[in-house]
Amino acid sequence: MGNDVGPGVDRGVEELLAEAAAVVAGGIGLAEPVVEAGDGRRPVRVVAFGGGHGLSATLRALRRLQADAPLDITAVVTVADDGGSSGRLRQTRDILPPGDLRQALAALADETAMAELFQHRFDGADDIAGHPVGNLVLCALMELAGDPVAALDQAAAMLRCGGRVLPMSRQPLHIEADLSDGGEVVTVRGQHEVAVTAKTIDRVRLTPAAPAACAEAVLATQRADWLLFGPGSWFTSVIPHLLVPGLADAIRASAAKRLVTLNLAADSETAGLTLPEHLAALRRYLPGLQVDVVLADGKAVGDPEPVHRAAESLGARLVLAPVAVVDGSPRHDPLALAAALEPLIRRELENREVTTEWR
Repeated sequence: MGNDVGPGVDRGVEELLAEAAAVVAGGIGLAEPVVEAGDGRRPVRVVAFGGGHGLSATLRALRRLQADAPLDITAVVTVADDGGSSGRLRQTRDILPPGDLRQALAALADETAMAELFQHRFDGADDIAGHPVGNLVLCALMELAGDPVAALDQAAAMLRCGGRVLPMSRQPLHIEADLSDGGEVVTVRGQHEVAVTAKTIDRVRLTPAAPAACAEAVLATQRADWLLFGPGSWFTSVIPHLLVPGLADAIRASAAKRLVTLNLAADSETAGLTLPEHLAALRRYLPGLQVDVVLADGKAVGDPEPVHRAAESLGARLVLAPVAVVDGSPRHDPLALAAALEPLIRRELENREVTTEWR
C-alpha cells in the first residue's frame, strides 16, 4: 500500500482478509437470525428498499429499535450505480456494483471497528486510490462465492450484521432517463448522469429492461410485515425497485403495510419536483400501489395540506415528525427516525391488527 495508508490500516486490512478467508472456507457461520421475543412472538419482519445514504439512515434507525424489539431486517439495494469506485470496478469486472451494498452492510454491522475498516477509502493517486476497502472485499467474495447473495451473507457474517442485505437483482443494471430540454427529449444513460442532471426527468427505466428479481428479495417482500421506501434519491435509489417486474409484483401483492419516508430537500435529479409529485411518481411507476403511512419532517413539508392530499390518494395517513439532523443539513437523523418508527414497530409487535392511527 502507499505511504498515505497508515500501519493501523495495514493491520486492519490483513485481519479483514484473514476473516474473509475464514468465512469463505466455512470457518464462520452466517449472521445469526433474529431471535423471537421472550413470549414466543415472532420478530416483526421489515424490508427496506433503497440505496446510498438514505437507506443507510433507515437501517441505522431500525438497528436502534432492534435493541428493544425483535426485528427481522432485510435491506433490498439497487444495483445500477456506475459512478465512483463502483463504476471503476464495473468497467473491468462483471459484478454487481458494491458501493450501496457496502453501505447497507456497514449500517447493520455490530463489529464497529470492522465496519469502519469496510468504509475506509484509500487516499493517493494510484490504482487503489478512491476505492473503499469494503468494495474490494465484496468483489473478492463475489468472485470466490460465485453468487452475490452468498457473498453478501458472508460479508454480513464478518461484520456481525443485525440483518440481511440483498440486491434487487443478481444482474448488474444501468439506468436511463428521458429529460425535457427546451421542448426536446434528451436521453441520458448511467445512474451517475441521471443523478446529477439539472434537467426535468420525464421517465426513468432500467437496462436491460425487465431484469429478473433476486428470489430472496421477493420472498422477504412476500413475508414482510412492513415495507419501507425512502428516503433517498427518488429516481435512482427508490423508484428502480418498482422497475423490476418480479419485485414490483411482490410489493403490490404483499400483505405488508407500506411506509414512505419523504426527503428533506430536493437534489439535482428531483429539482423542481414537489413532495406531492414524489408520491405521485410512485403510483406512476407502480400502478395500484397502496401505502399506509407517509412520514415527513414538518419543517421540510411547509404547508402540509398538499402532501396530506397526495398521501390520501395512495390510501395513506400523513405523519409529521422531526426526523432531520439538528445542524440544518438535509440529512435524516437515525435516532430521530427511530423515534418516529418506534410506535409502528411496537404496535405491530403487540397487535398484528395495528392501524396507522399514530402520531
